[in-house]
Amino acid sequence: MYGRGGFLDFLTDRVLAHISEDQTREQPLLDHLQNTAHLAAAFSAAFGAEQQGYLAGLLHDIGKYSEEFQQRLHGGDRVDHSTAGAQEACRHQQRPAAFAIAGHHSGLPDMGAKHDSADSVTFFGRMRRSIPNYSRWQQELSFPDTPSVSLPRDSLAVSLYIRMLYSALVDADYIDTETFMKGEQPRGSYPAVPVLLDRLKCYVRERWGVDMEAASPPPAADETVTQQLNRRRSDILCTCLQRGLAGKRGLYTLTVPTGGGKTVSSLAFALAMAAAQNMERVIYVIPYTSIIEQNAGVFAEILGTENVLEHHAGAEYQLSEDADPTAYRKALAAENWDAPLIVTTAVQFFESLYANRSSRCRKLHNIANSVIVFDEAQTIPTVYLDPCVAAIARLVQYYGATAVLCTATQPALESVFQKFAPELSMEEICPEPEQQYQLFRRTTIQDLGQIDEEALAERLNEAEQVLCVVNKRLTAQTLFDALRGEGNYCLTTLLYPAHRKRLLAEIRQRLREGLPCRVVSTSLIEAGVDVDFPVAYREETGLDSILQTAGRCNREGRRRAEESPVFVFRLFDMSQNKKTEQANETIQQENRAIQQKVHMTRMILRDFADPSGPDAIRQYFEGWRAILGDDQLDTQRILKKTQALAFAEIARNFHLIHSPTRTVYIPLGEGATLVEQLRRGERSRSLFRRLGQYGVSVYPEHLEALNCAGKLSYLDEDVVVLVDTSCYSEQTGLLLDVPFGQCWTV
Repeated sequence: MYGRGGFLDFLTDRVLAHISEDQTREQPLLDHLQNTAHLAAAFSAAFGAEQQGYLAGLLHDIGKYSEEFQQRLHGGDRVDHSTAGAQEACRHQQRPAAFAIAGHHSGLPDMGAKHDSADSVTFFGRMRRSIPNYSRWQQELSFPDTPSVSLPRDSLAVSLYIRMLYSALVDADYIDTETFMKGEQPRGSYPAVPVLLDRLKCYVRERWGVDMEAASPPPAADETVTQQLNRRRSDILCTCLQRGLAGKRGLYTLTVPTGGGKTVSSLAFALAMAAAQNMERVIYVIPYTSIIEQNAGVFAEILGTENVLEHHAGAEYQLSEDADPTAYRKALAAENWDAPLIVTTAVQFFESLYANRSSRCRKLHNIANSVIVFDEAQTIPTVYLDPCVAAIARLVQYYGATAVLCTATQPALESVFQKFAPELSMEEICPEPEQQYQLFRRTTIQDLGQIDEEALAERLNEAEQVLCVVNKRLTAQTLFDALRGEGNYCLTTLLYPAHRKRLLAEIRQRLREGLPCRVVSTSLIEAGVDVDFPVAYREETGLDSILQTAGRCNREGRRRAEESPVFVFRLFDMSQNKKTEQANETIQQENRAIQQKVHMTRMILRDFADPSGPDAIRQYFEGWRAILGDDQLDTQRILKKTQALAFAEIARNFHLIHSPTRTVYIPLGEGATLVEQLRRGERSRSLFRRLGQYGVSVYPEHLEALNCAGKLSYLDEDVVVLVDTSCYSEQTGLLLDVPFGQCWTV
């Protein structure tokens, strides 16, 4: 066997790609290159790059033909084996493949400049690098006759094409290596999309008595309001199915009022279009994990848990030998999204599209030829709106994707899409949104004006069941302390997630039973939380957030809209007037976008009798973006950086959520057991995902106060644990004001 008698027989023995961990099996390099090439070609075919995928797969590891790398397989020094194939591709004018090959281990590099030195980490630097002799590859392979790819004169399109090709290559490389090392893995083997569509039809027919393919029955003469709403939900559902079956790939909006059955209707459209257009999968992009868990539960009930993959920070899949086949297949699918229905976060989706590492980019090729539903599309962060919209447009234009902007409050993005893809038209799936809005209108928004905390607390105390949403955690705690009687709750991010879930279950139960239930919350309750209050209060903020609060009021339509007010108020505290004004000045400097939203909200409340109507919503979004200015829609200049193909720099700068907070783990309930594992030195992705349910995000000043009071233990630089659980309240969570004590160190 090669290597056991030294390296004198290098030219006569076969060249290897891998040796198994137990040193009993060998994979010839030629086999690995050909296997990877065929897989990469199949993956790239989804976006018309089959030949380029084959080329990248065939060349990606030719650097392993060097004697130095063959020594490495037997314990020698590390050696650069990815630059060789990149240089060969570059010499043949195949730069996209060269980029993909150069980055298939270390990540896509910045292009750099042509004069970059050979020791630079840029692409041009790599192309000048001197590397070990790998010429033996020409004895087993020849450079394939691959035409140069013709790409649009559009830097974003070029960079996305390179990432897609890179994705196909690294996924193919991983899979072939995995197959050699572990044997064939249970990837794929999911039901086809048409089968899932049939399951949806069967579910709707059996559970709701609705035949989605039959004509809607005429309304009954004595139809009640509830029956009318159910009939309209059925109409929307059936319309979405038919539009999906008959429509073409493209860019769509789905504007369904709160309570209109948006979740299942959007699923019907997506599965119908995917089935009719022979598309591979449906991808749901959702802003918050709380909505993901809720929607994924609905999808799993309809389609089967085994066919729905949740991919976000809180989803745990372990590649353990004792895992059941379904869990094991999901763990594999989380790596490359080869399941038929993916439910993920906007952070995961968009940051992957602008990433440069194989772990984030591996799944990208499976976005091609998919229906992508962007739930609550209005929540795309403003400071990244341009790069997010531009990426959606390119996926529709060049990668066979259908994009659906799904929300009750459409953010009026036509002008933004026109900026990047003027040839794309945006089509509404559900006709007559104004009529739909009137049918499903359940609340009346009223401007309460200025009010102090004492007067607001008194209004809350007078109500048996009421929701009040405020902008700050401290405000929520102050109002909560002023509430009297039983059934009072305070929901903020100072509660660890598992605790919030428990309290929300209690809240829903009290609401169902008609018991007193007064909830003061920050905006976290607006994130798709399924609760139903008869009246709501919302501190002044953006109109989109106010309407999200309204969605928690009269949700089931048991009362007339006039009987279900949503009061918008501005807090005014005489005792801290100056302090509040100073704080507002700071907020205005640091959060200009939020302040502009408030400004537009005031204008809408002033100018529209019904600020929740479609016309008011459109004017709000258009006016707010006009005031904000185009320069605030891409504050990190991501699109400008794509002109230089600065892959690594973009990945460092594109983060949808910029937060200076640190996580403090709370050792209560199961959290105590998990923290004890940390203290024993255990560290794993699985452990930290489970711990996420017992973590509280803390700002630097709060963290410093807790630390100086001796309430924290730093297990290492990144892991912080609360050691004094008396600083955690069962009512309000982690205390904001802590008594001074002594520091603890570990």
